[in-house]
Amino acid sequence: MTASSFAFEATHTKILSDRSVLKERLVEWRRQDLRIGFTNGCFDLLHPGHIKIIEVARAASDRLVVGLNSDSSVAGLKLGRPFMNEQGRARVLAALAAVDLVVIFAEETPFELIQIVHPSILVKGGDYRHEKVVGREFVEADGGKMIFVDLEPGYSTTSIINRIRSSKV
Repeated sequence: MTASSFAFEATHTKILSDRSVLKERLVEWRRQDLRIGFTNGCFDLLHPGHIKIIEVARAASDRLVVGLNSDSSVAGLKLGRPFMNEQGRARVLAALAAVDLVVIFAEETPFELIQIVHPSILVKGGDYRHEKVVGREFVEADGGKMIFVDLEPGYSTTSIINRIRSSKV
């Protein structure tokens, strides 16, 4: 196996669509008494704000699961998007050392996935309000905690898209 095929294989083993495989990994991590963190999003154009959320989430946990909105889910949330398909977005996330698993979800919200993962840490960007975070009550009811990450000034997918559209090339 070449180095590039090894890297490709390692990245792809972190992308899960089979929830039974996810459950097996979670059982193993819990057996090892590892703290499981969770964050989610569209991650359409990965930028420093996304990286900051992922880094904070990983620093607060031993294993990090990232829920990734499917293409149909993103299209329902954001007009004219996604720009990159779900497999491409998943591959980019899975290539990050801080991310242990990427799970694509097609549901309107990540609540079902949060119930399966049952994280002890739930991480969202600072633009979210505590009482509006999907899954917050479930996580906190079991002693888990919420972490809100301050936004990176000047970085949002929408602002990047607007700068690209307005640039004269």
